[in-house]
Amino acid sequence: MNHSRSLDVLIIDDEPKRAEALFEALNALGHKVVCHLPGPTGLCTQVSALSPDIVIIDMDSPNRDTLESMAAMSRTAPRPIVFFAEKESDRDSISAAINAGVSAYIADGLQIDRVKVIMDTAIAQFDAYQDLRSELEKTRIQLSERKIIEKAKGMLIKHQGCDEDQAYKTLRKLAMDRSQKLVDVARNVIDILEQVTTQDTGQR
Repeated sequence: MNHSRSLDVLIIDDEPKRAEALFEALNALGHKVVCHLPGPTGLCTQVSALSPDIVIIDMDSPNRDTLESMAAMSRTAPRPIVFFAEKESDRDSISAAINAGVSAYIADGLQIDRVKVIMDTAIAQFDAYQDLRSELEKTRIQLSERKIIEKAKGMLIKHQGCDEDQAYKTLRKLAMDRSQKLVDVARNVIDILEQVTTQDTGQR
């Protein structure tokens, strides 16, 4: 996310004067407040409708409703979240907020003069986390696909009496002939050979 541009910001703050100070600070930085909620109710709905670039929450401490709303948003429409806690926070509260998707947790309340650097930090943390999640998901998919291909090879070896290299070449040729991904061909081979095995078993 390019955070040098103007950002659309969603704010959650139940104190109008404090929220007004944040409005002014954001406007001075060239950002736009697209929504101001007094509490976490409706957070997911507003994020889905307005697609803000970042969410800023200012309250005493992260209560259960806020944690649940942040976690739900992070699952369905993740965004960088800055949390300004006005009351002293213990380690458990901070940990719970981070686990719910908070990118930057400020334990000593709203600091107008530090809004820009805090937002930049939150966005950088969010981007790094999303990149890591993407890499982990890619690795998970690759491992899952490799297992499917290995299973198909094993079934070909057993069914056709070939070796591993021949089984792999068979899968690869089928993929090329059909213009399909190797893993999709492997799934088809597994389905077909499982049906054949079931039929053979039923005829005995």
